Amino acid sequence: MEEVKWMKEALKQAYKAFQEDEVPIGCIIVKDGKIIARAHNKREKTQQSIAHAEILAIQKACKKLNTWRLEECDLYVTLEPCPMCAGAIIQSRIRNVYFGAYDHKGGSVITCTKLFDVKEYNHHPSYFSGICEQECSSLLKQFFKLKRKKHD
Repeated sequence: MEEVKWMKEALKQAYKAFQEDEVPIGCIIVKDGKIIARAHNKREKTQQSIAHAEILAIQKACKKLNTWRLEECDLYVTLEPCPMCAGAIIQSRIRNVYFGAYDHKGGSVITCTKLFDVKEYNHHPSYFSGICEQECSSLLKQFFKLKRKKHD
């Protein structure tokens, strides 16, 4: 299954974030069967609220392709995109979005709101959820469990 193969690549980025004590979310962007961008959360390192995996991957893909239009690209991310990232995905015209775990506190594709389905927007990415959900979810749970232990 192609989606699982690519999500495993996004998970590699999430594990990098975990090692760097960042919330373990990873993202890749694929075009023509090749990864053109990889990123993971870097909010703590950069002290930038917008340093989400999706935003960083979109920036890299735009730079690599020398365009802001990522119409032939597919994005794989380990956690359902937040409103900011869902907006960036819409604005960059990404074709398909695949995500692993659901975000019950900020997911803006299915869980809390459905930004990709707002009919007034001029772009509507296709989306697919629950790809490697267990592994994506368990990595996040492990990270926050360790964080809580440190504060006890």
